[in-house]
Amino acid sequence: MFYGIIVRMQSERGGKHNVPHLHAVYGEYEIVMSLSGEKLEGSFPGKQQKLLVAWIALHEDELKANWQLLCEGEGYFKIEPLR
Repeated sequence: MFYGIIVRMQSERGGKHNVPHLHAVYGEYEIVMSLSGEKLEGSFPGKQQKLLVAWIALHEDELKANWQLLCEGEGYFKIEPLR
Protein backbone atom coordinates (compact mmCIF):
# COMPACT_ATOMS: atom_id res chain seq x y z
CA MET A 1 0.00 0.00 0.00
CA PHE A 2 1.25 3.49 -0.84
CA TYR A 3 -0.46 6.87 -1.10
CA GLY A 4 -3.80 5.18 -0.37
CA ILE A 5 -3.36 2.69 -3.23
CA ILE A 6 -3.76 -0.96 -2.22
CA VAL A 7 -2.00 -3.37 -4.57
CA ARG A 8 -2.52 -7.11 -4.64
CA MET A 9 -1.53 -9.96 -6.85
CA GLN A 10 -3.21 -13.34 -6.89
CA SER A 11 -3.01 -16.57 -8.79
CA GLU A 12 -5.78 -16.85 -11.36
CA ARG A 13 -5.55 -20.25 -12.94
CA GLY A 14 -7.94 -20.14 -15.86
CA GLY A 15 -8.74 -16.48 -15.09
CA LYS A 16 -9.90 -14.01 -17.70
CA HIS A 17 -6.55 -12.19 -17.92
CA ASN A 18 -3.94 -14.31 -19.64
CA VAL A 19 -1.07 -11.93 -18.94
CA PRO A 20 0.77 -11.35 -15.67
CA HIS A 21 -1.08 -8.57 -13.86
CA LEU A 22 -1.98 -6.97 -10.56
CA HIS A 23 -5.11 -5.51 -9.04
CA ALA A 24 -5.17 -2.12 -7.32
CA VAL A 25 -7.82 -0.28 -5.31
CA TYR A 26 -7.99 3.41 -4.48
CA GLY A 27 -11.15 4.40 -2.62
CA GLU A 28 -14.05 3.33 -4.82
CA TYR A 29 -11.79 2.87 -7.88
CA GLU A 30 -10.40 -0.48 -9.01
CA ILE A 31 -7.99 -1.20 -11.82
CA VAL A 32 -6.22 -4.22 -13.28
CA MET A 33 -2.79 -3.49 -14.76
CA SER A 34 -0.38 -5.71 -16.65
CA LEU A 35 3.15 -5.91 -15.28
CA SER A 36 4.22 -3.72 -18.20
CA GLY A 37 1.91 -0.94 -16.97
CA GLU A 38 -0.95 -1.42 -19.47
CA LYS A 39 -4.49 -0.94 -18.17
CA LEU A 40 -6.47 -4.17 -18.67
CA GLU A 41 -9.68 -3.27 -16.89
CA GLY A 42 -11.24 -0.64 -14.62
CA SER A 43 -10.19 2.92 -13.93
CA PHE A 44 -8.21 5.07 -11.53
CA PRO A 45 -7.89 8.84 -11.10
CA GLY A 46 -5.10 10.16 -13.34
CA LYS A 47 -2.58 11.01 -10.59
CA GLN A 48 -2.98 7.65 -8.84
CA GLN A 49 -2.71 5.74 -12.11
CA LYS A 50 0.57 7.55 -12.89
CA LEU A 51 1.89 6.66 -9.42
CA LEU A 52 0.90 3.02 -9.93
CA VAL A 53 2.52 2.85 -13.37
CA ALA A 54 5.73 4.36 -11.94
CA TRP A 55 5.75 1.81 -9.09
CA ILE A 56 5.21 -1.05 -11.56
CA ALA A 57 8.14 0.20 -13.68
CA LEU A 58 10.41 0.43 -10.63
CA HIS A 59 9.52 -3.07 -9.43
CA GLU A 60 8.84 -4.94 -12.67
CA ASP A 61 11.41 -7.69 -12.00
CA GLU A 62 10.11 -8.27 -8.46
CA LEU A 63 6.52 -8.34 -9.70
CA LYS A 64 7.41 -10.90 -12.37
CA ALA A 65 9.15 -13.05 -9.76
CA ASN A 66 6.07 -12.88 -7.52
CA TRP A 67 3.84 -13.79 -10.46
CA GLN A 68 5.96 -16.84 -11.16
CA LEU A 69 5.84 -17.92 -7.51
CA LEU A 70 2.06 -17.57 -7.44
CA CYS A 71 1.69 -19.53 -10.68
CA GLU A 72 3.73 -22.33 -9.13
CA GLY A 73 1.49 -22.37 -6.06
CA GLU A 74 4.17 -20.84 -3.85
CA GLY A 75 3.93 -17.87 -1.54
CA TYR A 76 4.93 -14.36 -2.49
CA PHE A 77 7.16 -11.68 -1.01
CA LYS A 78 6.31 -8.08 -0.15
CA ILE A 79 7.55 -5.32 -2.40
CA GLU A 80 8.59 -1.90 -1.10
CA PRO A 81 5.96 0.82 -1.46
CA LEU A 82 6.50 4.01 -3.43
CA ARG A 83 7.95 6.70 -1.17
